[in-house]
Amino acid sequence: MDSSHVIVLPGGGYTMLSDNEAEVVAERLRSFGLSASVFDYPVQTRHPGPLDAVRSEVRRVRAAGAARVALLGFSAGGHLAGQAALAPSGEPAERADAAVLGYPVVSMELATHRGSQDELLGPDAGNALRASTSLDRLVTADAPPFFIWHTAADEAVPVEHAYRLAQALATHGVPHALHVFEEGEHGLGLADGQGAAGQWSRLASEWLQARGW
Repeated sequence: MDSSHVIVLPGGGYTMLSDNEAEVVAERLRSFGLSASVFDYPVQTRHPGPLDAVRSEVRRVRAAGAARVALLGFSAGGHLAGQAALAPSGEPAERADAAVLGYPVVSMELATHRGSQDELLGPDAGNALRASTSLDRLVTADAPPFFIWHTAADEAVPVEHAYRLAQALATHGVPHALHVFEEGEHGLGLADGQGAAGQWSRLASEWLQARGW
């Protein structure tokens, strides 16, 4: 395995994994010269099941020779990628070195996209659990760098989610890039032929490569 690797986490509301956010994305990253693979994390599984699975995959990729590991996730997979990058962990081998999030579910406290919240946390989740799984509340000064992209027209997961995370990263002085494209519905994947949003994979790849990927 290359010394730098990207693990792709598809979206799907924590109920399934979306094909248009899986292998086609890894193939595009490879076309830009990046080493990439898709991880089919467990769905219809309560927290912390998916998080534990991703941490195990990061350890496996490192054991296979990757010195740097980035997590790239979409929607609910974006939440999972961000959580794995931000949540406190006792093992350095589990830590991601960078995160790339596409139209991510960030807050478990907002009223929007309750489906993924209910699937991951349960419909009766208390305020403390919702707060402890909201990415914007997990950011600290030693968080890895983030690349975030979203569309202003996303109705399923409003762009407020991305703004909340970017604001938290800015507050703590964490390096990050935020791209908000005007047009595009939720679940674009590569967004080929979808206007300006189709630039994201090239922009993200260049961002990673500037950091040693």
